[in-house]
Amino acid sequence: MQIDFNNLNINKLSFQTDFEQKTKNFLDEWFSDGNTVKVQTSGSTGTPKVFEIEKQKMVNSAVMTCNFLGLKQGDKALLCLPVEYISGKMMVVRSIERKLQLIVSEPSLKPVDHLSEEIDFCAMTPLQVENSLEQLHLIKNLIIGGATVSENLKEKIDQAAQRSQTSNRIFETYGMSETLSHIALKQLMPEPEDYFTAFENVSISTDERGCLKIFAPNVNAEVLQTNDLVEIKNEKQFRFLGRIDNVINSGGAKIFPEALEALVKKGIPNEAVFIGMEDESLGQKLILIIEGEESVSLIEKISGISFEKNFHRPKEIIFTEKIPRTPNGKVNRIELHKIISESL
Repeated sequence: MQIDFNNLNINKLSFQTDFEQKTKNFLDEWFSDGNTVKVQTSGSTGTPKVFEIEKQKMVNSAVMTCNFLGLKQGDKALLCLPVEYISGKMMVVRSIERKLQLIVSEPSLKPVDHLSEEIDFCAMTPLQVENSLEQLHLIKNLIIGGATVSENLKEKIDQAAQRSQTSNRIFETYGMSETLSHIALKQLMPEPEDYFTAFENVSISTDERGCLKIFAPNVNAEVLQTNDLVEIKNEKQFRFLGRIDNVINSGGAKIFPEALEALVKKGIPNEAVFIGMEDESLGQKLILIIEGEESVSLIEKISGISFEKNFHRPKEIIFTEKIPRTPNGKVNRIELHKIISESL
C-alpha cells in the first residue's frame, strides 16, 4: 500500500496485512493528543526495553536526515523495517514531516523485489541490502543501519553499482534508539568515506576509555555516553572501532572482534562473528563462528588471511547453520555466546 502524506486521509486507507495494521497503530498514536510515543529497543546488547520519546524530538531527528539527503515534498520513500523499533517509526515520521509518498512493504530479506520504478529514499539493514543488490539502482538515497556494513558487502554494492552504471547515494548510519535513529552518516557510494560525519548541532567527544560521547540537544537533552570505541578525526568526524563490551581479553591482549570480522569478511562471503569463550590458561579463547556449512575451501581462505597479530588468529573455527539475530537484523552476540557455550 502507499500513503500520500501530502494529502493524508487515514480513514480512506485500507490497512489489510498485519504490518499495515501496525503502521496504522503507530499513525494513530502519532496523531493522538499525547506528546510522546512508545519505542522498543532491539535487545542486541542487553535486555529489550520500552521507553517513551517526545514527538517533537523525533521530528527534529527527521528534519536533520531529510535536510542532509535533500528530500522534498512528494518524494517517494519505502518503509520495510519493523515499526515497533525506532528505525521503522522514524521512516514514518520522516514521511510525515516532509510530506512524502510512503510505500508500506512487509519487512523481509528482499523488500524491494516488487519495485519497478525509482524511489527517492529507503532505509534497510545490511542483510536486506545483501539480498537486494540488483534493485539498488532504483533507490536514489539509501541508508543502511542496524549493524555494521561488512567489507564483503561494500564490495558487492560496488560491483552492483558498476553493473547498473548508477551513481545513486548509499550511506552507512551511526546511531541508537536514544539518539532517535542516526546522528551521523558515512557515504559508501559513489565516493566511499572512512569516517562518519555527525549532523549539524551534534557534538562528539570521548571519555577516558576512548568511548564516544554524543551531545545532540535537538533529540536528547542529555550527553549520551556510549560503549563504542572510536577514533576522533575532528569535531565532526569519527571512525567506529568496536563496542567495549565486546572486547575479548585473551592472554592479557585486548582484541576488538568487529575489526577482525571486517578483515575476515573481505575474504569470505559468509557471516562471521568472533567471540571469547572462557579458558583456564588464556582467560578467554578467541573463537570464530561462521554461518553456513563447513567446507575445506572456506577454512583455507581463512587460513590465508593475514592477521596483524598472531593472537588475532582464531584458536578454533565453528560452523553453524544460523547465527541468531535480533528482529531488526543485528547479530545477537549474547544469544550466540549462549548457544556456543551449550554446544561445547
